[in-house]
Amino acid sequence: MIKALIFDMDGVLVDSMPYHADAWITALNEIGINISRQDIYDIEGSNHKGLINLVFSRAGRTPGPQDYKDLANRKSKIFKSINKIHPFKGMVECLDQLKKRYHLGVVSGSDNKIVHLIINKFFHEVFDIVISGDDVEEGKPSPAPYLKAVEMLDILQDECIVIENAILGVESAKNAGLYCVAVASYIEPQKLEKADLIFKEHSELKKFLAHYLT
Repeated sequence: MIKALIFDMDGVLVDSMPYHADAWITALNEIGINISRQDIYDIEGSNHKGLINLVFSRAGRTPGPQDYKDLANRKSKIFKSINKIHPFKGMVECLDQLKKRYHLGVVSGSDNKIVHLIINKFFHEVFDIVISGDDVEEGKPSPAPYLKAVEMLDILQDECIVIENAILGVESAKNAGLYCVAVASYIEPQKLEKADLIFKEHSELKKFLAHYLT
């Protein structure tokens, strides 16, 4: 019996990844690493530390302790200055209805301040738990973020569904032993092949979620 729905935030609840990607592109370019939006889309989902590790590794470099702090701060500053994010169409109304019947949670790789800024602005008092990238030592694809969510919601692993959009996010949910559906917000659907169900767009996702309201 399903008791909870756990959502990733960026790319699932809000159309925000282009702004995250552009902020990373600018911040990394300043230290001599060139990267594209698609590069970010393919590795998004982890926390800042995990993303920086992946980017540096692909560039043949090793980040130092100061790199994590400086890049995360610089990226966050740029993101706040350029973002014009908004919820995907119909998601606010859908969550309002789901909340009447299920526990709802958010598990995001973004930093704590940005996660709560977005949640409080668009989804105030909707979610029972919110886990940001700062709340776990190991970000996605580690199972740690989703296992923490299951523990906080006080449910069993087969009593929830995870809704993701990122490759690393899907891997995190499956590594935690959870049922995961994915919506291909910014990447090709076949890249999300590890998910239990894959939707090409949010209209399909909303139809799936509507099933849990009947």
